[in-house]
Amino acid sequence: MRDKEYLLAVDQSTSGTKALIINRNGKIIKKDMLEHQQFYPQSGWVEHDPEEIYQNTIKVIKKVINDSEIAPEQIKSLSITNQRETAVVWDKSTGKPVYNAVVWQCQRGEKICNELKEKGYQKLFREKTGLLIDPYFSATGIKWILDNVKGVREKAENGEILFGTIDSWLIYKLTNRKVHATDYSNASRTMLFNIKDLCWDEEIMKILDIPEQMAPEVKYSDEIFAYTTLNDFLSQPIPIVGVLGDSHAALFGQKCFEKGMAKVTYGTGSSIAMNIGDEYKISDKGIVTSIGWGLNNKIKYIYEGNIHSTGATIKWIVKNLELISDEKDSEKIALELENNGGVYFIPAFVGLGAPYWKNGLKAGIVGITFETRKEHIVRAALESIAYQIKDVVDLMTEEAEIEIKEIKVDGGPTQNKFLMQFQSDMLGVPVYKSEFEELSAIGAAYLGGLTTGFWESQAELKLLNENATVYKSKIEKSTRKIYYQGWKDAVNIFVK
Repeated sequence: MRDKEYLLAVDQSTSGTKALIINRNGKIIKKDMLEHQQFYPQSGWVEHDPEEIYQNTIKVIKKVINDSEIAPEQIKSLSITNQRETAVVWDKSTGKPVYNAVVWQCQRGEKICNELKEKGYQKLFREKTGLLIDPYFSATGIKWILDNVKGVREKAENGEILFGTIDSWLIYKLTNRKVHATDYSNASRTMLFNIKDLCWDEEIMKILDIPEQMAPEVKYSDEIFAYTTLNDFLSQPIPIVGVLGDSHAALFGQKCFEKGMAKVTYGTGSSIAMNIGDEYKISDKGIVTSIGWGLNNKIKYIYEGNIHSTGATIKWIVKNLELISDEKDSEKIALELENNGGVYFIPAFVGLGAPYWKNGLKAGIVGITFETRKEHIVRAALESIAYQIKDVVDLMTEEAEIEIKEIKVDGGPTQNKFLMQFQSDMLGVPVYKSEFEELSAIGAAYLGGLTTGFWESQAELKLLNENATVYKSKIEKSTRKIYYQGWKDAVNIFVK
């Protein structure tokens, strides 16, 4: 009978919502996805409709269960992984958003961040939250809504308004407004949570004028958050368990359980994460410290570097410049060129993330000559992904004083063979590409499965999904140095 049980996982990402059915061997037997609309009210602003996201979540869950030809009662639990820093603010009594979700890419909080920096709060925020003061994180989006949406602040001060990241929003809706909760990994990305004391930070909340009563309860990632019937789709409720931000879930899905293990998740942007163990420590050099996950009443910390534009860069090449008709064509074009022709692409569409954290920058292309063709620009765009990741990995290894022997990777852009080979060439270590793109969903399901007894231990998880494509560096150190120095020189033109 146990072999006829399955796990349901929802991966709510920046571009869309996936639902996946996972069996006891850790394999995805069925998946489905719906994209949601992106709203750009003005330059640098990005929003999502939380109601659309919730409705899409219900739709893909129902479709994937129906299409899998399994009975709903065979679903043992629901796990949730999500785009992390995206902030939702909603009315407690109606359960309706007071404004669109402010997406992690949104730069509307830049003025607020600059004011905080001018007042000298960088060190305070860094030491308490592990993060840099930046609009990337949830806090300034929440504050902006309170300051700018009529009537919301007054209601918030009266205890009538709630905030949360997307996981909180979905859990709230899936439990008919009964449960307002998040996990430690998501809380650690809000810029409001004290990751050392493991609580919402009263001092920071006061500085930002965000009422603490708006905040969700924070739980360990492997706790049972609630029970749901999936909007009455199930006859019996199932537990919601295994809740993690997407990058953290991917790290767990890659089985980076031990200190010093690292992974890269490639998506719209990219996240590089390294397990640094049980000890809380911070870096002053452009990478942040977050909570990886809470498991068995213990916290694991991670170093992380976040890059704003990776997959989004290639999508821009297709949709805006129309240099190629499909993102997949970038691989073939790049492979046809012997080198980049001295062209470097700086994808600062919404500023540069780690390790630079320069919000006011604009994207640009350096090194164009009369010999430059569109193929060079396409290749340079792909190379920019690998260079940005090398920036962060090099810094992490230096700060953690750990030599990384391999990198595990996941996400849609890992299908690009040129990119994966070039990534290995730039890092000088093997790159292990998972057979699955959906490591975030799998990681959340792993955690949920451990709690429900679907799997017995992490040792059992290590035996699952071991098929990986390995890319090994093929270039000389001297060539790597020349290429990378060209990137650093190009970035310095913008950063300085």
